[in-house]
Amino acid sequence: MATIIDLSGYVAVVTGGTRGVGAGITRALLEAGAEVVTCARRPPDQPLAAAGRTARFLPVDLRDPDAVGALFAQVQAEYGRLDTLVNNAGGTPYRLLADGDAGHAARTIELNLTAPLTASLAAYGLMREQDRGGTITMIGSVSGTRPSPGTAAYGAAKAGLENLARSLAVEWAPAVRVNTLVLGMVRTELSHLHYGDEDGIAAVGRTVPLGRLAEPAEIGDACVFLASDRGAYISGAALHLHGGGERPAFLGAATVNRPTSH
Repeated sequence: MATIIDLSGYVAVVTGGTRGVGAGITRALLEAGAEVVTCARRPPDQPLAAAGRTARFLPVDLRDPDAVGALFAQVQAEYGRLDTLVNNAGGTPYRLLADGDAGHAARTIELNLTAPLTASLAAYGLMREQDRGGTITMIGSVSGTRPSPGTAAYGAAKAGLENLARSLAVEWAPAVRVNTLVLGMVRTELSHLHYGDEDGIAAVGRTVPLGRLAEPAEIGDACVFLASDRGAYISGAALHLHGGGERPAFLGAATVNRPTSH
């Protein structure tokens, strides 16, 4: 992506940008020429680098509005601008809703919906004063567009995140573009915890029309595109990166011979 899109001179913040999908996003932005600041509660196991450049890490609890405000103030003071924010931090353990309590659900929603809102508000305070504005990309999930047993509060938060992005795209235009990447399954260093060994990961991949899980770098490429001038007329959109989605279960259960289309 860096060969066709040049983000030299851009400053980007990637929340949760130290592992998994976030690391893929961070590396893609570095490869495109951006200065990248990652933030999370814990630092990466090793510095994230690409194209001979290294991302900077700043520790923050994204659920603390004062800490988030201080982080973006530091970015402004040290870099002088902020061109793109990728709200990637989030996640949830598997737990049936009735096996937890309202507190568990509230904390999941706080991390996956309220924290991105807090970061977006802080970023907007910087971007709206800039000559070229800025972009915000929410990292959503197919869990927000379909039933999500075992991750119900997470799915509800991701549904809200996509709606939030659409509203912010209207309220903050034309200075700031806001979009959502709706992710399906992505292969990361934690995939084995969800899908098992290599055979299990491959089997899960075969349920996707394209026959595999996404790679973090592919999510990163989409973030680079949306941050760039090539995406200058894209705002309030939800781009689905799910390899074609999920094959409807009824197709596998049906016993009817379907006619061939010509």
